[in-house]
Amino acid sequence: MLQQYLEVGKVTNIHGLNGEVKVQPWADSPDFLCRFKTLYVDEAHFPMAVQRARVHKNMVIIKFEGPTDVPSAMSLRGATLYIDRADANLPEGAFFLADIYGLEVRDASTGQVLGKIADVLTLPANNVYVVKGGPRELMIPAVPQFIAETNIEDGFLRVNMMEGL
Repeated sequence: MLQQYLEVGKVTNIHGLNGEVKVQPWADSPDFLCRFKTLYVDEAHFPMAVQRARVHKNMVIIKFEGPTDVPSAMSLRGATLYIDRADANLPEGAFFLADIYGLEVRDASTGQVLGKIADVLTLPANNVYVVKGGPRELMIPAVPQFIAETNIEDGFLRVNMMEGL
């Protein structure tokens, strides 16, 4: 079951005097956050309408409808922001990292189950999938030469095992 609400960032501070907040984005690009008209606050998923959003030094400055001054903006400090999956239009073949946790990992040539994705390391060059629960823990680079198929709907990932993996 895919999660309806996905974490996309955290309010780190206020910005200016008019109720804007500074957000640390948890997406491939901070621009991604600027596309949403509504963001949801904390695990209660309280909806807040976005008046405007812009990227500033790898952070996102957001003006929500509601907070108009420093004290009201301060009340959002530390809040985790979410999007509704239905509001995100991902390109064909793209997926959210949250969707691959727990996927069964299979050897593309033998079909052998190698374990499940337990973690994703987001490194500068590429992501690395940490696979646990099989014969041994594996770290598989998330690049085309290793990933044969990502099937979110059916719950598996097929990988090309190479010497040394």
